Amino acid sequence: MSDLKHVILDLVEKHLPDATHFIVEVKIERVVDKTKILILVDADQGMTIASCASLSRALAGEMETNAILEEAYTLEVSSPGLDYPLTEKRQYLKNVGRSLKAYLLTGEEVLGKLKEVEEQGIKLMVTKKEKGKKSVEEERSISSNEIKKSIVQVSFN
Repeated sequence: MSDLKHVILDLVEKHLPDATHFIVEVKIERVVDKTKILILVDADQGMTIASCASLSRALAGEMETNAILEEAYTLEVSSPGLDYPLTEKRQYLKNVGRSLKAYLLTGEEVLGKLKEVEEQGIKLMVTKKEKGKKSVEEERSISSNEIKKSIVQVSFN
């Protein structure tokens, strides 16, 4: 399965529309009597349905031509949804200015506005509410190795 993943990663890289697109994840799993291949791709300016469809057609065509898999399989090319954790530095960069919840390895949850992406982590503007006092915003740096997962928070304001 590991070799197959490397082959598919190479194919995806080859067929990405341009340098603004990047691979978030490739998952390969066995479901009943088929292999399911899920490819999550993102772009610095956002991923379009047309880009996903084009990439899917190119991959399927090459996989068929080169007989990458001999058994039945399903191929799904998508962008990660809003509820999908950020995994790549480029994903953090494209979400600067948005509300983010970071789940830390300590169990703490930190909610704030993503202010900056640093070499080894992120900076959030966090609102602190203390009893009987005004809310105060403060900057908080969080190291990448402290973060279990981060999810962009949907805002309807």
